[in-house]
Amino acid sequence: MKTQQTFSDIEYGNRKRVSRREVFLQKMDALIPWFELKEIIKPHYYTGKRGRPPRGIELMLRMYLLQVWYNLSDELTEETIYDSHAMKQFVKIDFHEEDVPDATTLLGFRHLLEGAGLQKKLFEVINVKLEKEGMLWQGGSIVDAAIIAAPTSTKNSSKSRDPEMKQTKKGNEWYFGMKAHIGVDAGTGMIHSASFTGANVHDIEEAHKLVRPDDDFANGDAGYIGIEKREEIKNDETLSKIDWRINERKGKERAREKAIYKNAMNHLEYLSHPRWGNKIEYMKSKVRSKVEHNFYIIKHLFGYRKTRYRGIEKNGARLYMVFAMANLLRWSWRLKSLGALAVAA
Repeated sequence: MKTQQTFSDIEYGNRKRVSRREVFLQKMDALIPWFELKEIIKPHYYTGKRGRPPRGIELMLRMYLLQVWYNLSDELTEETIYDSHAMKQFVKIDFHEEDVPDATTLLGFRHLLEGAGLQKKLFEVINVKLEKEGMLWQGGSIVDAAIIAAPTSTKNSSKSRDPEMKQTKKGNEWYFGMKAHIGVDAGTGMIHSASFTGANVHDIEEAHKLVRPDDDFANGDAGYIGIEKREEIKNDETLSKIDWRINERKGKERAREKAIYKNAMNHLEYLSHPRWGNKIEYMKSKVRSKVEHNFYIIKHLFGYRKTRYRGIEKNGARLYMVFAMANLLRWSWRLKSLGALAVAA
């Protein structure tokens, strides 16, 4: 890719304020292991022996990542690169020499990744880098799941909702969509494993896929109560040895508080009661809260609140890349807190 500086680049470089988008793209560009990712894609990429020559792997990968970060359609990704100087700089394209790959080219690249299951491999490669950098520890995991809503409209060519998406009730509300189940490193909060199901699958059914062989303990919310009694846990030599640190239901905590109040001789004794049960639950929740930060990044920063495609497999492939980028973003926050990542201010 050519990166010849133009007059517009010089003018843009003299501005007084750098946008948050540009700072974000600079951080990601510095942290992504481009060579390793390209080597994963290269064996599956077009040879160019037939038809028009393919665009460069790195150019297409950069364009695809912009689509992931900003939750854009294929057409809008192409248009936004033309419209945004920061995005143009990130994809390293010179409009004097070439145009932005069109939406159809990006669609073909995305289908190539999905067909070969490369998003999961790219996620694993990035995690290997994070582990080398000390951002993935060993010994413990946190498991949780989030509902990703799907369109409920039947105004489409098939006149039906996505058959792979399911309906479930959470609290007093009904949701239609899929579930993203994730396993997170208990020390750093980085996502190390994931699985995807319909929304009607209970969290506890996928938990055994989300812990690592060398984990000594696993944290989870009240939805995982009784997990140690399940057959896939009891009958597995490794999983049966894990210390499952599961939060109690809120009703049990309230009942314990009522019992303390009832048995207290006076108001002072009630206030001074040590409440060890509540303190233990608080410590469990303090560890478990790290998993929620990832869902915040995915849904609020990257905007992935609704499925974009039909079928769990295609949306799962997209989510693997979203999870990989969420890990890199958390790493950039960590480096910034240590003063090790220099970005434009």
